[in-house]
Amino acid sequence: QVQLQESGGGSVQSGGSLKLSCAASGVIYSSNCMGWFRQAPGKEREGVARIDRIGSTRYADSVKGRFTISRDNAKNTLYLQMNSLKPEDTATYYCAAAAGVYCGSWSGVYWRYRGQGTQVTVSS
Repeated sequence: QVQLQESGGGSVQSGGSLKLSCAASGVIYSSNCMGWFRQAPGKEREGVARIDRIGSTRYADSVKGRFTISRDNAKNTLYLQMNSLKPEDTATYYCAAAAGVYCGSWSGVYWRYRGQGTQVTVSS
């Protein structure tokens, strides 16, 4: 049984920073693709950032240059550093783990596990 637990969400003003963490437990290997998704009220879930087993990353256009995803395989922990936050970044952020090493798509078909989410609110 895989469990993903996010932490680090909160409320900040526009231009501020937050760092999200995701602790993984259970059978998650360091080779699994890991990522962050978000969902704002009334909007569809969107992929934010993902990272593969060798540390290659991919970002949504809306967060490029502001967000950084990283992973510490020794600690089974995934991170998302969010800088220059904007009100449109307000959403519930979810940590996710893919079923395997494939890390080329945001499609839900490839993402097997998801955490409960942590709220990020950015005020103007």
